[in-house]
Amino acid sequence: MGNADVDWTEDVLPGFLRTPLGAATLVCPDRQPESPKSAVLHVHGYNDYFFQSHLAAAFLASGRAFYAVDLARAGRSLVAGDIPHYMADVAEQGDGIDAAVRAIAEAHPGLPIVVHGHSTGGLTTAIWAADHAHASLAAIVLDSPLFGKRYGPLQRAGSHALPLLSSLRPRAVVSHGPSVYATHQHVSGGGRWDFDITWKRPHGLPARAAWANAVRVAEGRIAKGLGLEVPALVARSDSSGPDVASNPQLDSQDTVLDVAHIARMTPLLGGRATELVVPGGVHDLCLSRDEPRELYFHGVLEWLDSVGA
Repeated sequence: MGNADVDWTEDVLPGFLRTPLGAATLVCPDRQPESPKSAVLHVHGYNDYFFQSHLAAAFLASGRAFYAVDLARAGRSLVAGDIPHYMADVAEQGDGIDAAVRAIAEAHPGLPIVVHGHSTGGLTTAIWAADHAHASLAAIVLDSPLFGKRYGPLQRAGSHALPLLSSLRPRAVVSHGPSVYATHQHVSGGGRWDFDITWKRPHGLPARAAWANAVRVAEGRIAKGLGLEVPALVARSDSSGPDVASNPQLDSQDTVLDVAHIARMTPLLGGRATELVVPGGVHDLCLSRDEPRELYFHGVLEWLDSVGA
């Protein structure tokens, strides 16, 4: 799990341990495989944190070590006065990923490392992988990466003002509303998952100008061709739909992102990018119903085996 100098303590998630990692927090199960074939690092998305113990279980059962990082100003890493998930550049989140990868490499010398990023974490992981050369990085897996949020006409028009607004008023709220998706997923709303609603908020989390502009800039880099050298698997649902309570397919569509845009952006990552389409998957594919969730896990593990990770 780590070297002797790392101070691991019991986590809020039963069966897991945690340790501070600068402004971030590294989490891992209290038992790892004795001789893992690789190590997987999970990176959460916006209005999110690591709670998916079943994701860890899937990787552990495949003979892989598992870690997750709650990045600065998110989940376990939140401190008084923080604006949750605030950033002015995705490189800020990349610093947390980099620290986690280095800690894992120190704990498992020579072991291949896979970074599994969801949503904003997927976007950040792609940019980080392009900007950092780690000999231990074997592959990245992007679960519904933030390559195309569903914007209305007014939001699209407003995006042109983001560079100026983020410079003059970086903390200005540019969008806010409840997350019907998160509400539907939580047990209190009839969903199958139990998570801390102060760290993943069904009532939503305001998006700030600096954060939105950082995402815009990162998406623009990918649109020009990112040139990733490591294998990349980009997974998405087969359809998108509105994030409204009246949508009868809330539990079988991505109601956060435009999956067609993800499909268009995937080849721009680099020549070793592969697409995985999960019929009936929701935005976080590992929170989907049993069948699409198992399809996702099977597809990811099969692909990792194929690239030797």
